[in-house]
Amino acid sequence: MIGLLTAVILLTPACYQPPVDSPVVDPFRAPACSYCPGNRGLEYRPAPGTRVVAASGGVVRFSGVVAGVRYLVVDQQDGRTATYGYLSAGLVGVGSVVRAGQVVAITTNRFYFGLRQGDRYIDPAQFLGKPHYRRRLIPFDGSVPRRAPPPIISCATAPVHR
Repeated sequence: MIGLLTAVILLTPACYQPPVDSPVVDPFRAPACSYCPGNRGLEYRPAPGTRVVAASGGVVRFSGVVAGVRYLVVDQQDGRTATYGYLSAGLVGVGSVVRAGQVVAITTNRFYFGLRQGDRYIDPAQFLGKPHYRRRLIPFDGSVPRRAPPPIISCATAPVHR
């Protein structure tokens, strides 16, 4: 019989959906100690008002302001905890169940995405997939094109589950 944790890991996608469509401007830098400097997540510089999507499904644990900065924390289905920060608005409340790709917040001119396994911060970049947009024909006769299909998310390497 499969244990619950094993079943959750087997049902978890190989990679997460990127929370914003923006380049990373400050990568993860593991701190040398609990109180040492570092960057415990990824920092982005999106356009203000960019929509933030849940990287993975889970339940919202916290939605509020800490030291003047709005955060959203999601306990993901795979046991990890995702933190979304520098938000102008959170669109889901504590206890809400979110699915991967669901719009959960709006950014300021900065955005932070962090990931924890228990109390340990881990590099989110290794879990984020890359969107691949499908080619499609666009009418040249002036008619309205059909809506583009969503991108396919794929990872270069599958993360190691521990």
